[in-house]
Amino acid sequence: MKKIIFPKSLKKGDKIALISPAGAVEEAQLEKGISMIKAKGFEPVIGEHLYTKFSNGYNYAGTEKERLKDINWALNDTDISAIWASRGGYGCQHLVQHLKLKQFTEKPKWYIGYSDNTVIQSYLLKNGFASIHGQTIKTSSFGVTDESYDLLFDVLKGKTPKYNIPSNQFNKQGTVEGELVGGNLALIYALLGTKYSFDFKDKILFIEDIGENYYALDRMIMSLELAGVFKKIKGLIIGGMTNMGDEKDNKNYEESFDDFAYKLISERVSKYKFPVVFSFPNGHIKDNRPLIIGGSIKMKVDNKVKIEF
Repeated sequence: MKKIIFPKSLKKGDKIALISPAGAVEEAQLEKGISMIKAKGFEPVIGEHLYTKFSNGYNYAGTEKERLKDINWALNDTDISAIWASRGGYGCQHLVQHLKLKQFTEKPKWYIGYSDNTVIQSYLLKNGFASIHGQTIKTSSFGVTDESYDLLFDVLKGKTPKYNIPSNQFNKQGTVEGELVGGNLALIYALLGTKYSFDFKDKILFIEDIGENYYALDRMIMSLELAGVFKKIKGLIIGGMTNMGDEKDNKNYEESFDDFAYKLISERVSKYKFPVVFSFPNGHIKDNRPLIIGGSIKMKVDNKVKIEF
């Protein structure tokens, strides 16, 4: 198995590039996150098009060329020690065919983000590099937990996470070790059949999502099944499922963990023997604790759940 490279830990004074590879952001939305980066002793470096706006059926943070320029700068500038996405949204698929890693391979750096950034993280893992599936900068203005960011900075400084979380009624017990892949379900689904898709063989898969109709959620899970993903993986972790279905009919619409969404997923994977964890605190939720995509994890699902890298 190919050895996955973890970027070097950051030290005080190191530079973190801030970029917007997908949706547009307002300066006010990033103020708290930028202040936090400075307070932790790091130097935020603003990408040229961090606040650019380009409307073309969606409010992008610049044209494809502008967003590509920023991400390739951040990946390959040897003065930069980490890259933090301002937000997700949509647009990373535009960039993935044109990413350059020449200098990056000489000085790998942590890429931080989630949601649409799953595309970039899948690309990095295909090339042998781990990344951090965690809070974006924009979400710091939305009342997310301080612990979400504290734990993320711990990873940047070289401390690997360990989690003990409560059991969930839909969990399937078991113990497994393997490499963690995944991220946002909609993007995992969108990459199926392309050369940028995750390699699922003997992996532990993590999924999360937001704002999907229940039938659309089932369609994506069904597509993973038809693609043979569930026959390949060794374990499954399901994070936040929020704003699912119809707001008028779903009493759990604002909740981080939607029981009906979990029921649908549980029914689809019940015939497989791998252990399954529901309600892991990562995703489009306020308590979004970091996971290392490409990291090797030990997962024990019993009366309690233990996951450690």
